Amino acid sequence: MGLVAGKKLFSIMALCAMIGLLLLPIAVSLPSLAMGTDAPDAVKKDGEAKVEKGRDVYYKTEGIVAGAPAPKTVDGPRDYPRYNFESRVLLWFANQQHLYYGSFVLAVPIFCMVIEFMGVVTKDKAMAKRYDQLAYDFIKISLTAYSLTAILGGILIFTFLTLYPAFFGYLSSIFRPVMHIYALMFVAESGTLYIYYYGWDKMREGFLKWIHLSLSVILNVIGTLLMFLANSWIGFMMSPAGVDEQGRYLGNIWHVIHTALWNPLNVHRILGNMAFGGGVVAAYAAYKFLASKTDEDRAHYDWMGYIAMALGVAFLIPLPFAGYWLMREVYAYRQQMGITLMGGLLAWLFIIQATMIGILFLSTNYYLWQALGRMRGAEKYQRYIKYLVFVLCCGYLVFITPHTIVMTPAELKAMGGQQHPVLGNYGVMSAKNGGINVIITTTILSFVWYMRGNKVSTVSWSKFGNIFMGIFFGCAYFNIIGLAVLGYYIPANVRVGLSVPQVATTLSCLFFMFALNSFMMKGAKQMGPIEWGKISARSQYALIMLATAFTWMMGLMGYIRSSVRLFWHVNEIMRDNSPWAYTHTVGFAANMISFNVLFFWISILFVFWLGSLGIKKAPVEAKAGVPGGAPQPAGGH
Repeated sequence: MGLVAGKKLFSIMALCAMIGLLLLPIAVSLPSLAMGTDAPDAVKKDGEAKVEKGRDVYYKTEGIVAGAPAPKTVDGPRDYPRYNFESRVLLWFANQQHLYYGSFVLAVPIFCMVIEFMGVVTKDKAMAKRYDQLAYDFIKISLTAYSLTAILGGILIFTFLTLYPAFFGYLSSIFRPVMHIYALMFVAESGTLYIYYYGWDKMREGFLKWIHLSLSVILNVIGTLLMFLANSWIGFMMSPAGVDEQGRYLGNIWHVIHTALWNPLNVHRILGNMAFGGGVVAAYAAYKFLASKTDEDRAHYDWMGYIAMALGVAFLIPLPFAGYWLMREVYAYRQQMGITLMGGLLAWLFIIQATMIGILFLSTNYYLWQALGRMRGAEKYQRYIKYLVFVLCCGYLVFITPHTIVMTPAELKAMGGQQHPVLGNYGVMSAKNGGINVIITTTILSFVWYMRGNKVSTVSWSKFGNIFMGIFFGCAYFNIIGLAVLGYYIPANVRVGLSVPQVATTLSCLFFMFALNSFMMKGAKQMGPIEWGKISARSQYALIMLATAFTWMMGLMGYIRSSVRLFWHVNEIMRDNSPWAYTHTVGFAANMISFNVLFFWISILFVFWLGSLGIKKAPVEAKAGVPGGAPQPAGGH
């Protein structure tokens, strides 16, 4: 009893210490925030004549000027010192690598929290041990990557300071009230992560386990807030607020943070980070699966890959909708920026993006179809896969069709214009919205089939439920395609609104059909066990493709987001007067993104290798393939 009480006391003290660390940045920053708020008052006390007011460029409110105007830079060593290389490319590389690792270390602890929670609540002790081991393996990989993230963050800051000192100085002056909060929260996150990791064995059971789980919640809250703060800098550069037309800070830091694009950026990035993190961990599991020498290892990494893929795809499905919201807000903020993105200089990059999104969903579906092979009784669904392939390919081809085509003058003359007389009709948003929604709905259907692969529903209303699900999916396809066709016959301003019922239809399939299927499969009769590890090697290459596509698409979207500012450091506030204030060609951008992807994967393989050293394996209770012995996700799948 004394030992248990001591552990409880230790855990409570540890939790209090962590809460103190969490509150420390806020407490330390209060004087600075107060200083920032009171600065105008201080100016006011010095004399009414010194008070100068400005008008917020976004909120249109008046505020007392509390900062210097944005510097007007000139091309020279003072504002743009350089090596014998394009400074923008160096910054691009440093920023992208930091973003990759930052996204990874943000996503993986969230996965750990979810998996550890599943292990805590499950009543199967063997499964609880496996979940706990899986979460531990995840956080071990994350710990190594975390150190590299911090190093890359330092390299990024030094790159800004040495190559873009005027711009970085201005940005630092605007965000001065929260810059040190960011740094201190990073310290708090580091402390929480290390206590979470090294306290794993000490807090493995009972009340201490809940304390340990609460640490993961604190860790993820801090990590998410850090990402939100970083997003505020990006949002300010794209859609500045809290400053006047000269770029002078008006004393309201919330206006600077809460720009027009901050909320959609937060949602888009957190979904993207989670999908990316799931893809990277799934690729790690696939690599380990292919290198495994024993059935037990193959079973473990097969299961790990499935869990990571499922979590990643769960966040991938709503990601296109978050992207639409972001683009809508971009259009609402500056229509010209939207036109540059979707119909102008950068439009072809969105064709590449659509191609990558399609590859993501095709890879996911292919993996699920291959995974049906490890379940006895799932053969009944495999004969229908060819129909899903046909539907997916149709949706994919429509989704990637460009509105106009890059051609030589002779080709242009022969075709009679930039738009192909037949295929050009599919290159409009009405058709593309229909294409991507068909793809997502089909992916949901593949998941539903996988969830019931080796099961037969035993509920009395199963026949009615199956018919209802079939009719629901049929109506969903009819509604999505019908609205896409209708879009050709109505005005553009009405057509834009059709995306809402299309998205609502797809989300209805996601939530209602998953819920209905779960009810139908509750207490279902199992035709056989899931034989983890008995899956084709091709499925693992699909996971690697999934992760690679995620990585490439993240690099692409980062480039698009930065390029839309054209020749502005801060849109319409601070002009970029460096020699590199132009938009690169699509070919150069693609090569640069590919280089970043290659470098990331080489370095993350090194991280995987480091993480694999000394990984502890949970004792295998029984061989994979023996009913009840192979690891299975809670709730069936």
